[in-house]
Amino acid sequence: MKAFLKQKETILAVIGGLFLLAAMMTWNINESIAILFYILSYLTAGYYKAKEGLVDLFHHHSLNVEILMVLAAIGAAVIGHWGEGAILIFIFSISGAMETYSLEKSEKDLSRLISLAPEEALLQHQDGTTEQIPVSELEKGMQLLVKNGERVPADGIVTNGHSSIDESSITGEPIPVEKTKGDGVFNGTINGSGTFVMTVSKKDEDSLFRKMIRMVEEAKGNRPPSQQLIEKIEGPYVIGVLAVVSLMLVSPLIFDLSFTTVFYRAMVLLVVASPCAVVASIMPALLAGMSTGARKGVLMKGGTYLEVLARAEAVAFDKTGTITKGEPVVTDFFVIDGIEETDLLSGIISVESQSSHPLATAIVTYGHERGVSYEETVLESEAKVGLGVIARTNRHEYRIGSSKFMRSIPDQLEDHRVLWQQEGKTVMLLERDGKTVGIIAVKDEIREEAKQLIQALNKRGTETIMITGDNEATAASISREAGLTSWVAECMPEQKVKEIEKLKEKHDTVVMVGDGVNDAPAMARADVGIAMGSGTDAAIESSDIVLIDSDLEQIDLSFRLSNRLRKIVTQNLTFSIAVILLLIAANFMQNLNLPFAVIGHEGSTILVILNGLRMLKE
Repeated sequence: MKAFLKQKETILAVIGGLFLLAAMMTWNINESIAILFYILSYLTAGYYKAKEGLVDLFHHHSLNVEILMVLAAIGAAVIGHWGEGAILIFIFSISGAMETYSLEKSEKDLSRLISLAPEEALLQHQDGTTEQIPVSELEKGMQLLVKNGERVPADGIVTNGHSSIDESSITGEPIPVEKTKGDGVFNGTINGSGTFVMTVSKKDEDSLFRKMIRMVEEAKGNRPPSQQLIEKIEGPYVIGVLAVVSLMLVSPLIFDLSFTTVFYRAMVLLVVASPCAVVASIMPALLAGMSTGARKGVLMKGGTYLEVLARAEAVAFDKTGTITKGEPVVTDFFVIDGIEETDLLSGIISVESQSSHPLATAIVTYGHERGVSYEETVLESEAKVGLGVIARTNRHEYRIGSSKFMRSIPDQLEDHRVLWQQEGKTVMLLERDGKTVGIIAVKDEIREEAKQLIQALNKRGTETIMITGDNEATAASISREAGLTSWVAECMPEQKVKEIEKLKEKHDTVVMVGDGVNDAPAMARADVGIAMGSGTDAAIESSDIVLIDSDLEQIDLSFRLSNRLRKIVTQNLTFSIAVILLLIAANFMQNLNLPFAVIGHEGSTILVILNGLRMLKE
């Protein structure tokens, strides 16, 4: 019932149609009663459109297409064409109700997030007791109990228990994700059958979910340049139509013309010259495209960004966490003759297990994968910034790090070092008891979807560039492997901004994709900034589009949506303008009556709306 009452515009249009039908049935029986029914049809079916036109006229001091329709209907009634005027109002109201429905349908996936936001959380005290509190009062470090079937009330870390969580509201992926101690959970996601305790890591207003909601609110109020242009010229256009109609109405005073005939043609002109279809050519399609993107995990802060993506001539990428996985892995391991590989690796992972550095983690993981265990006890360890680590165990003394950190390097190890560094790998030499005996290479692997995206962009003729703070050799290797057009290495954050500015000098539209704090300034400077959902708060805040589950395939989806949007909008505008010109010509040739004018005009409006709704399909 509640949903039914929301459709007041549709309900009044239908009631107006019933009054119209009653008037047509009683016209030959009693004209006075029929006219009463026509008046009731005018008032009910035309209420919302007349209200909209009058509000714009008196409050915003602007003219719109609704005024033209109301004047045409009243004019038809003045010269006795009650039925034609009522048909005009009825079809116009049905078209308007349909447009409202299409916009609401398109906004559904955007607005759905807002209704999913949890309002309360179950706070767990140190003594085990619980208390229900508003999520607005949550602070970092609080312990929350999340029961089965409940929504996770905040971003945080699981500290006890396990469950599977439906993260589709965040990532768009329907398959639940298993969560155990140490795993991150997100506000607004749905807990499965398990119960767990979590520690709040972000206040409610700072959570990813709340940021998504803010983006949704921004997106719904944002209108792209093309729509703004149409709305800007709508007022002057309506004034121009009214001016032509005024000239037509005074023409019988100058020329020997029938006032009734001229008045009728003027009313038809008010209908056919109304740019309803033109006005409806963009927003339904745009919101439908944004809705489809939201369902697939792509959130846009406004329709502007979806519209301009199709014009992008260059896309710049950060390296770590964007093109690469951001998780280094060991790719090569070599020891000199006479050294037992497993024995050396055991000592190395014993040392590196003391560090949380990503390279150390990669080496320890590699050792575990090979089934090597810790066989040495680390007695002391010292990290040398920019060089490596020195450590002493109960068996040996170790140095692990760059070539500058070694006392001497055998030729066979030096050959491997040069070769692996040329391949873009991070190389560490291994010294034991004063002798360099091994070498290990680590590389941040390229994401397979990054290669596919870059290939797709290259096919479109879009320049692809990597802008990274990494060294030249690594940048060159990664770029060649990923298929990038070019790269810029050793960039600090301010240099990344300058590189984006250089690209903007060569290209009309530039996109920047990143995930880190150091990418945020460059993303803000680009025409469109795209952030990974797993990225930093700064990157997400400065971006225009967020890939909720950090899937680069969603960028390709965004480009496809943008290209389809451009085609559909072009189709809509071409068709709607052509129909207006055709109907105007037919009217001046006196080959068009008011009912057919209404059908042609409103039919074109409905067709462009339906064409725009094709964007709801991926």
